[in-house]
Amino acid sequence: MNVKIAAAQYDISFLESWQAYQQKIERWVAEATTQEAKILLFPEYFSMELASLFGQDIYSSLSRQLEAMQSLHDDFIDLFKTLAQQYQCIIQAGTFPVRIASENYRNRAYLFMPDGQFDYQDKVMMTRFEKEQWLIKGGQELKCFDTEYGKIAINICYDSEFPLLARKQAEAGCVLILVPSCTDTIAGFHRVKIGCQARALENQCYVVNASLVGDAAWSEAVDVNVGAAAIYTPVDRGFPDNGILSVGIFNAVQWVIGELSPYACKTVREQGQNFNYRDWSLQATFIMTQS
Repeated sequence: MNVKIAAAQYDISFLESWQAYQQKIERWVAEATTQEAKILLFPEYFSMELASLFGQDIYSSLSRQLEAMQSLHDDFIDLFKTLAQQYQCIIQAGTFPVRIASENYRNRAYLFMPDGQFDYQDKVMMTRFEKEQWLIKGGQELKCFDTEYGKIAINICYDSEFPLLARKQAEAGCVLILVPSCTDTIAGFHRVKIGCQARALENQCYVVNASLVGDAAWSEAVDVNVGAAAIYTPVDRGFPDNGILSVGIFNAVQWVIGELSPYACKTVREQGQNFNYRDWSLQATFIMTQS
């Protein structure tokens, strides 16, 4: 079954109220579904604009904003759960920093289903900023999510740069990996981009990246955001020669939309010009020698 997917180049805002946030998200979801998208992907840490609802002493503090945002967590869940049901779509709602225990946070990516169910993937590999300054800890579990369009996995930003993570998810049956990202330098954007394309090549699957864009000088956490959303594919028969189905205008505010054919990944794994997915295990047969 073919399906349209929408990846956001989402602009971070300074919000006046929760109602303003709700209206903004509703506009984004309505726009994507009007274009018949059935899977929507938002960027990593796009929820951090909610910190602007608190006073300057909170939103300018790395630790205090995490604590304050917990008071909005249930409203965040209810909003996206409701929208997924209302528009009968799957929404990967970027990430939200969730407190697990006292001063112990995870960077959590929720996946909301049309029937009201939802699950999550925690970020596994943490950047230096997250570990050393923000004190957000990595998760310990990789998941695959069953949907009507096949199994979906999530690699959160830096996770996409580590091939064994996506490989485990691909071997579990995933042909679509969602990558919500937040990058503050062009180099960072390209690291994620290269990682996404490599994962699509290695696993002969779709990898879709959403990017946070725009400046938020008021926020120490997400003050600068650059990038472009994209839909990457296998580089093989029946797919684009460059492995790029669609890509956004760099730093523009927009949805990037494309139509996926999950069954085509299965076909190319079995009948492709090359067998990147099948031949993965052959790497382990080679012995390193020194001359």
